[in-house]
Amino acid sequence: MFAGKVVVVTGAAGALGHAVFEYFASGGARVVALDYSHELLDSAFPVKGSMHQYQKVDLTSRDSCQLVLSKVIDDLGQIDVLCNVAGGFLMGEAVHETSDATWDFLFNLNTRSIVNTSSVVVPQMQQQGSGKIVNIAAKAATQGFANMGAYTASKAAVMRLTEAMAAELREQQINVNCIMPGTIDTPRNREDMPEADHSKWVPPSQLASVIGFLASDAAVAVHGAAIPVEGLS
Repeated sequence: MFAGKVVVVTGAAGALGHAVFEYFASGGARVVALDYSHELLDSAFPVKGSMHQYQKVDLTSRDSCQLVLSKVIDDLGQIDVLCNVAGGFLMGEAVHETSDATWDFLFNLNTRSIVNTSSVVVPQMQQQGSGKIVNIAAKAATQGFANMGAYTASKAAVMRLTEAMAAELREQQINVNCIMPGTIDTPRNREDMPEADHSKWVPPSQLASVIGFLASDAAVAVHGAAIPVEGLS
């Protein structure tokens, strides 16, 4: 389905990022795995495919994104799909007690990262006249929760950024959409919530399939969508 396509996946060493990488790789794409350290990438991908790339990048730095993604474009000639999977979660303070460190961590990783990657990838997509961008919001972005103000605000911002980008780029044959996961069935979440009914959580592979749909030609008419993917939670 994705033969001949170049797909960039941020946060590729994480549970969801790894599943997204595998989805596109199995579909024939050349996948560029991005994460913040070579150690993480080596641990997640001990056996590396020769047609793929595995790159260290600081997604919170526009200069780092410019350097790494420009090299990807130079090496591979194009980027057809950008999956902004990287993100962070913190149970924070009450809103009136929110520290600069909490605010900056969540907004830099969840929202600024999208702006930084897009600043490099979108102009190239505009030049080639096509592209797909999929962002990761969250079910929690639809309302505020106590002691999660900064997190829910950062993920709500992902939804608004997605809508704005879709409105800006849709007439240039660039689709921008996002998904809103519920609780993802990851080892970390199982460790943090051992008493929960894990069978109701959504597996990363199922999220990857929805991301794959949004990146496919089947979703050519979909712009600015925020799709809930909650499993049974």
